[in-house]
Amino acid sequence: MANNSSSSVAQLKAGRLESLDMLRGFDLFMLLMFQPVFWKLSGALPDWAWLDWVGYQLSHEAWDASFRLWDMVMPLFLFMSGASIPFAMNKYLTGERPRREAYLRIAKRVILLYVLGGVVQGNFLGLDPNRIYLYSNTLQTIAVGYLVTSLLVLNCSLKWQVVAAVALLVIYWIPMTFCGDFTPDGNFAEKVDELILGRFRDGTRLGENGEWVFNPNYHYTWIWSSLNFSVTVLLGSFAGQITRRVERAKAWKMLATVGIGLLIWGKLWDPQMPINKLIWSSSMTLWAGGWSFLALAVMFYWVDYKGHTKGLEWLKYYGMNSIVAYVVAQVVNFRGVVESISYGLRAYLGDFYSAWITFGSCLIVFIILRYMYKRGIFLRV
Repeated sequence: MANNSSSSVAQLKAGRLESLDMLRGFDLFMLLMFQPVFWKLSGALPDWAWLDWVGYQLSHEAWDASFRLWDMVMPLFLFMSGASIPFAMNKYLTGERPRREAYLRIAKRVILLYVLGGVVQGNFLGLDPNRIYLYSNTLQTIAVGYLVTSLLVLNCSLKWQVVAAVALLVIYWIPMTFCGDFTPDGNFAEKVDELILGRFRDGTRLGENGEWVFNPNYHYTWIWSSLNFSVTVLLGSFAGQITRRVERAKAWKMLATVGIGLLIWGKLWDPQMPINKLIWSSSMTLWAGGWSFLALAVMFYWVDYKGHTKGLEWLKYYGMNSIVAYVVAQVVNFRGVVESISYGLRAYLGDFYSAWITFGSCLIVFIILRYMYKRGIFLRV
């Protein structure tokens, strides 16, 4: 962790890509502030028809339907984690720091991310082995993707990193196509999770007869899907390498071109292997990767190439302390704090009271992150 006041912020700006921090911040703002508050407000405004379309986009997609905006939140988070890797690893690649330090850093980060993910969603703090889930959270997918991507960036040329990404996509595809189907219960990834994770799989409970029961409505997959989690992070690292190596006037165009190419590739693969986030299919990996490249191209063009940051600085409150933002918002319950000091508003706000409580709890997280940013406090995981 660093705590160097405003001078530290200035130094960080010089060595960071601001568009990465802002795009990561936007992703987290949508997850931690906009969507929770929106759902509470929409519940208090049932007659506003246009809210139905927004609500549709801010919810996860069903198995057989199309890809929604909200399905991009997790892939973009993984993508952004990969985009920062070339910057973080540069001092080891150039010999400025010894390689052994890089491996220690990777091991530390992987362990911390995995444990924090278990705290957020795996119920690690419950200390009840019957309710602990070993692999169930975005931070744990980042841990896996970060491990694979960092080792490839450290030890392979860009050409072989690309070869590795394609290989992972194909390796995932083979048993998914020939050892199952693409139905919720018949896909290969589902069978792997049930076999390996067993009772430690999210959504599993102990039945009345003493046997473990899988939730029939839970179809997120983790073990086999880790191959494509790694590809998503790898795609982010490719984007990061483009922004580091290519002249800025050309970099945003290259990002956009790669993004369009990935969208086309993903869509062409879709008829054979559906674009499906729940199982993180190879076609979905390409589709979400394409949109992530385009999102970064737009932000890079506006912020890093054109230099327009006015009105966007606050996104870095989230983006430069992303792990803090995610973990604190998910683990610490601030709703009780807000309710304890504003319960008198219930009679005046009526149906909007719940929205106020949600907004207040999200605002506390925002204030904490703003304080940390202004004081130059950044958690390094």
